[in-house]
Amino acid sequence: MKSFLLFVILLSLWLLMSGHYTFLITSLGVISCLFCVYLAKRANLIDDEGLPLFFLPRLLNYLLWLFKEIFNSNIGTAKAIITGDINPEIFIVKSSQNTDVAKVTYANSITLTPGTVTTQINEDKFEVHALNSDFGNDVRSNVMDKKVKWLEGDI
Repeated sequence: MKSFLLFVILLSLWLLMSGHYTFLITSLGVISCLFCVYLAKRANLIDDEGLPLFFLPRLLNYLLWLFKEIFNSNIGTAKAIITGDINPEIFIVKSSQNTDVAKVTYANSITLTPGTVTTQINEDKFEVHALNSDFGNDVRSNVMDKKVKWLEGDI
């Protein structure tokens, strides 16, 4: 079932991005997607982490929230650069996620928001570099941690 779902996702993305729907091009796309699924199956990559289906029901809500945070952080970063309010700090933040996929999602979400970068992951502790204390306080407030925990389905 997961192999078929992976094929459908890959083919859908391929069709959306190619923009060409002739028989030859579409059949080559189907063949390449089948080959990718075959390789993923042979490498034992199709599991809960390789295809995290448990994220799907809540993913759109999380992505909308994340895009809003990225936009707000962009404004804050520009403001910090223009005013010269740059006082970098490095700190440790604890993650409450249970799965590796959720931990990586949390670390990447921190890095995606301008002004903060996850520099190191040690089990459930992340080392984060922030442009100034305002960005550090945003991460330390654990709002993003709770959102990713919700995305994971544990809340």
